[in-house]
Amino acid sequence: MTPNDVLSRIRYMFDYSDDVMVAVFAAVEHEVTRDQVAHWLAREEDPLYEPMVDRDLAAFLNGFIVHKRGKLPGPLPVPENRLDNNLIARKLKIALNLRGEDMLRILKLAGFELSNHELSAFFRKPTHKHFRKLNDQGLRYFLRGLQMEHRP
Repeated sequence: MTPNDVLSRIRYMFDYSDDVMVAVFAAVEHEVTRDQVAHWLAREEDPLYEPMVDRDLAAFLNGFIVHKRGKLPGPLPVPENRLDNNLIARKLKIALNLRGEDMLRILKLAGFELSNHELSAFFRKPTHKHFRKLNDQGLRYFLRGLQMEHRP
């Protein structure tokens, strides 16, 4: 999935306006304009469409965590230069304060059943022998389940 897809699904899921999207970025001191957000959210066929880089999505997800859970004392999180589906799912899990059972329920809502062991493999360190890479389809199911839960 592209960063633009993830951003647009989160925006739709929580019914955020452009101003709220800009505020989420601002929560981690990442400056974006309403026009930039509109260009990222445009359809690929639209001449205004701009591809989003991983660093911008990482900043948004960090801001989403701050927006949902509040700012922690200390320095703001630094956005990663490279995101993968596992990290996107981890950041959403943190932002929405989800536990393993919650994630299994959300995935089941979308028609994707996993065991607790299979789910935990997605959140292990990449060097761990039981680490498993989350593919695009798995992330789509997770986002679809979140949408079904937050915006039925």
